[in-house]
This record gives sequence, C-alpha cells and structure tokens, in this order.
Amino acid sequence: MHIHILGICGTFMGGLAALAREAGHQVTGCDAAVYPPMSDQLRSLGIELIEGFGAEQAQLNPDVYVIGNVVSRAHLADGSPKFPLMEAILESGASYTSGPQWLAENILNHPSQPRHVLAVAGTHGKTTTTSMLAWILQAAGLEPGFLVGGVPMNFGVSARLGRLSSDAEVAAHKRTPFVIEADEYDTAFFDKRSKFVHYHPRTAILNNLEFDHADIFDDLAAIERQFHHLVRTVPGSGRMVVNADEDSLQRVLDQGCWSGVAKFGVNTNATGSEGWSIQGEPDNFAVLHRGLEVGRVQWDITGVHNQLNALAAIAAAEHLGVSPAQAAASLTEFQNVRRRMEVRGTVPRAGGELTVYDDFAHHPTAIRTTVDGLRRKVGPNARILAVFEPRSNTMKLGTMKSQLPWSLADVDLAFCHSGGLDWDAVEALLPMGARALVAGSVDEVIAQVVAAAQAGDHVLCMSNGGFGGIHAKLLAALAE
Repeated sequence: MHIHILGICGTFMGGLAALAREAGHQVTGCDAAVYPPMSDQLRSLGIELIEGFGAEQAQLNPDVYVIGNVVSRAHLADGSPKFPLMEAILESGASYTSGPQWLAENILNHPSQPRHVLAVAGTHGKTTTTSMLAWILQAAGLEPGFLVGGVPMNFGVSARLGRLSSDAEVAAHKRTPFVIEADEYDTAFFDKRSKFVHYHPRTAILNNLEFDHADIFDDLAAIERQFHHLVRTVPGSGRMVVNADEDSLQRVLDQGCWSGVAKFGVNTNATGSEGWSIQGEPDNFAVLHRGLEVGRVQWDITGVHNQLNALAAIAAAEHLGVSPAQAAASLTEFQNVRRRMEVRGTVPRAGGELTVYDDFAHHPTAIRTTVDGLRRKVGPNARILAVFEPRSNTMKLGTMKSQLPWSLADVDLAFCHSGGLDWDAVEALLPMGARALVAGSVDEVIAQVVAAAQAGDHVLCMSNGGFGGIHAKLLAALAE
C-alpha cells in the first residue's frame, strides 16, 4: 500500500510513518516545515518528504491519503486555500483517512497480527508513562511495539512495530503488546473525536485529567466526556488503571465502567482491594499493592509526578503478567525521555557550575510539578531560574495565564518569552514582583538570564516547541 501523509513531521504522524514503513508500506509525506529531528529520522528510513501542501502532490496517486490534524479547510487572506492538496483530494474523490484510524485498522487491530493495546491517557505525563511501560515490557522480554510522542532514550526511536506473532499465536488469539500514547486532542478536521477512541485498548491508563486544549474544548466536562468514550471501548476482560487522587477521573468512571479497575495514587483513596500506592522519596520508593510492599524503584528521576507515572506503568504491566517486583526493578535502568528534565549542558564557574535543562512542560500544572521535581533534587538553597514560553494553543489564548505565578512559586527567578502572545505577560506575572522578567524575543531572554545567572544556578527551560534553539544559545552565552 502506498500512503501519503499530510503533516508528516509531527511526532504522532512521524511515528505512524515509521511504523508503516517498517510494516512494508510505501510511505511519502509532506509538511509545511520539513524540519529535524523528525525529518532526519524519516529520511533515514527512505521516506520521501515534500515541502508544503501543493495540489500537484495529487499526481503521486497513493492508495490512501493520511490526514494529520494540522490540516484544515482554512483559507488565506487572498481567498486561496491554506491546504491546496486537501482541496484537490476532496475534489477528486480520492480515498483519505485520519492518522489514528489508519493506525488502528492497519497496525493495532489488523486481524493478521492482533495486538494487546495498552493506551496511556492523561493531561500530563503521557509520553513519560508510555516510555516507562514500553521499557518494563521490553525488560520482561515481551518485545512490545510502541508509539510515543517523544524519543525514549532507552530505545532511541519514537516508534517501532515490536515482535510479530507466530501463526500459532495468532490462531490461539494471543496478542502481542503495543503501547501507545493516547492523546485526547481531536483526530482530524473531519473527525472531532479524541484520537484515543480509535485505539480500542485492552489496558488503559487514565493518569490525570484537568482542563487543557481550550482551542477545542469548552470546559473540563467536555474532556471528561471524551475520556468516557475511551472507557467505553475497553472490553470486560480489560483493565482501567486510574489515578485515585483525581476527582475528574472519578466522575468519568461514574458515567459507567465495564472492565476491571486498578486505582493508584498518593493518598488513601488508592489503598483498596486493587489499590496501588507509593512510600518514600522520588529517588527511592516502595511500590505498595493492597498495602503491601511488592517492589522498589531506585533511580535518578525527579518528582512525585514521576513516582505516579511509574506506579501506573507497573499496574498496567501487571495486567500482562509482569510482576510488580520485576517491573519496579527494570525502572532502575529507565533513562527517561528526551526533553524531560534533560540536562543540555553545564558551564563551569568558580563557586559551582551552571546547569541548563530542557523540559517539555507548558501547562501550569506541568510547570509546577517539573519545578517541584527539580527543587527536590537540588535542595532548598540552590537557585532555580525558570525560562519559559507560553506556546501551546491553550496558553496562547491566555486561558491559564492567571495560574502562572502559582506554577512558578518555587523558582528564584522567572523569565518569560512573550513573543506572539495577544495578552500581557507582564500583567499576568505581576504577583511575582521582581522575581519575574518578560522579553519579546529569545535573544532578549538570553540577555536577561546571562545578566542574572550566578555560579551554581540551575536554568530550567520549558516549552513544547523548539524555543528558538535557546538551550545551545544560552550555554554559549553563559560560557563567554
């Protein structure tokens, strides 16, 4: 099958392209900005990439077009279509589908290779938890397939098919595992359901749930409805692994649940007959099941949020027969995901080196938990300088701007890149007083950080985009 992917350089669509190529399909694709690292990864697989969405690509005549959710029916100021190729597809009557639907029909639920899909959903922690779960299953010898919205450092790639079932296993309905990051964002311009409703998991993690994606959801209740659509697709023999500390997830379950439920969390809500909880600090903690210690995790990863991510992954892996002790032990070798508290470099200074980190945090809650994790690691006396840009669609709308001072409460200084915002970042950060600075360009932000940085500081850069290459620029400027 020849598939042509519109929006191929996104993390999900790029991963789908890699899976399709590995499965033996001919894959081509296009994007408005064919950019690394995904472009490099795809070209290394022999996938032809085309710049832009020109209508002439219809001459490729693929068997099916796979449409990313970056594509719309929008028109430019001069009245011309923003995506001419999509208009040509519609005019010609050519076959097209969404990425999640193609993935479900051709990889996840293909009758020749039945998969036990493990879907990881939640507002925060999807990428990290998906990567943890894939690593646990790999360490247990299950050779899972996976699709992650990042690059797990244990694997070095964002997606792979995993082990293929033998004919005997297929005949016996034995399903090989496939772990997928299950995004609640909408599927495509022609399918406004969340992506995860296509995946039909047998094991589903609901990690947390709060309001996000203000560009497509009116309120939290609208997202809860989408999460319940996911719950409806899990079979009776399946397992829901649910954060017991989240009232929003309890409301989702209250709408109806038809499969087994394993709850996890920090507080006593998770201590029931199927409850999973933690005891200890983030770098060395016991895993408790039904109140009894069943494993211990020792690692260098920071934050209570990552303890909960680990707990969810361990409970999900147990559904496939991996013992909690084995799962916990394997996490000792977990190397995290790129752009999750990733140290990008250090600069030597008399009195202590400066360290620059890169993290994907962009939602206020994610910023706060990321800062908390770093604070626990470096101690109360070390200075943390937070450098961030409100870049997600939700943050650009200003929906959560009032939460920024709360999310940055534990940093010593905060530097906000305000370029492209329609709201006043200075006003939003006023409660922080002199601890917050705002600049309209990356170069201005760098100048502010360099002027304020001291020996021993920890400079935490947070964005869900490339942030203008700020990490390398900061390291170079701090070294001068």
